[in-house]
Amino acid sequence: MLAGTQRALLRRLAVDQSENRVPSIVAAVVRDGAPVWIGARGRVDGAEPTADTQYRIGSITKTFVAALIMRLRDEGRLDLNDPLDRFVPGTPAGASTIAQLLSHTAGLTAESPGEWWERTPGVPADELISLLGKQSMPHRAGRRFHYSNLGFGLLGEVIARNRGMSWMEAAEAEILRPLGMGRTTFLAQAPHAQGYAVHPWADVLLPEPSHDGGAMAPAGQLWSTATDLARWAAFLGGDTGEVLHPDTVAEMREPAIVDDADEWRGGHGLGLQLMRHKGRRVAGHTGSMPGFLATVWVDPKDGTGVLFLANTTAGGGYNLLADYFDIMAEREPRLPATWTPLAQSEVDSELLALTGQWYWGPSAYALRLRQGGLLDLTPLNGRGRASRFRRDENGAWIGLDGYYAGEELRIVRGADGSVSHLDLNTFIFTRTPYDPNAAVPGGVDADGWRGL
Repeated sequence: MLAGTQRALLRRLAVDQSENRVPSIVAAVVRDGAPVWIGARGRVDGAEPTADTQYRIGSITKTFVAALIMRLRDEGRLDLNDPLDRFVPGTPAGASTIAQLLSHTAGLTAESPGEWWERTPGVPADELISLLGKQSMPHRAGRRFHYSNLGFGLLGEVIARNRGMSWMEAAEAEILRPLGMGRTTFLAQAPHAQGYAVHPWADVLLPEPSHDGGAMAPAGQLWSTATDLARWAAFLGGDTGEVLHPDTVAEMREPAIVDDADEWRGGHGLGLQLMRHKGRRVAGHTGSMPGFLATVWVDPKDGTGVLFLANTTAGGGYNLLADYFDIMAEREPRLPATWTPLAQSEVDSELLALTGQWYWGPSAYALRLRQGGLLDLTPLNGRGRASRFRRDENGAWIGLDGYYAGEELRIVRGADGSVSHLDLNTFIFTRTPYDPNAAVPGGVDADGWRGL
């Protein structure tokens, strides 16, 4: 990274720490799966914090819980459309699905019953469930986005009952150890920051309590470091190791619900928060607990992630990360990947014969063969439905994105073995506009094209 970029990042951090009166803060920028800059301001135990100093990460914990749920899904142990009752019976949200719990659309209240769980010791899962009643479901399941810490407490119990161990034990075995995140823990381990509230009218501090959240711990219990959170940013961007398939993490980043109906700026996927910023679509999560703030965002399109951890109850960090994306875009713009031809093993003469111009009715499309053996179908005028297709284990071409995501592209051949047309879930693509020799729905007028 250029020295000028490092100076700009550090100055932005220094301004945030000073103006918001943050006792200490650590921030990092990740590129291509590794931290390229880490900066710190303030003091922890009399010294500047480091990339190894632990902070509570609050609701970023939910992203780990979501990854554990998706592992269960990928193993076939649950379906995202399964009702909660299948795994944790006896709650008012029993008919809500696992997917709705992940996307905060299950209808559950935001907080657990009793005293505010973030500042008081937690209770076991069975006791928490016994306290739930009709008041815990203020909304019909699926009606709207309503952020629910309680929902993730229940997802933690889904994990525990599937794995026969606590959600945290599962996280350690299935995520933290495989990814080398040895400084992400359930309770604080030295060196770690003390959480503080900063007085609104005086430069004095009040220590905040820290405790075991019990059944609510999956909503915000974890402690972590800048180094470990940088690895997690890389994971959320697609560098998943053996923990999850990159396609599963991409599914987690897809918008399941948005906060506004016109041009959305924020939304939620499966356990991940989503944000639009100056043309970017970033995914990650914010986190707050009494005495701590943290956030991690990643732009998977260009492989850039940003994060911070701070020991203050309120007041710092959030706009910092948007500015970090801007600094990187201005000072360290990504170079386009070097184009290289396909490897000989990827060249298939039958696929090559399919490439070129196709028509859906009168609309012209181009079919291209891309790296990784993908087929790319794109409207030539830039308007219309584009999608990429990958061959699955059965040899079928399945859409990866856009309108045709999950749909099959069938290559239809005539009696002589030559390709007649493409059938994309009843949409027929032909080599000429409305080819009369292809199975165009509704048929083609016998007199063909004509003037008016």
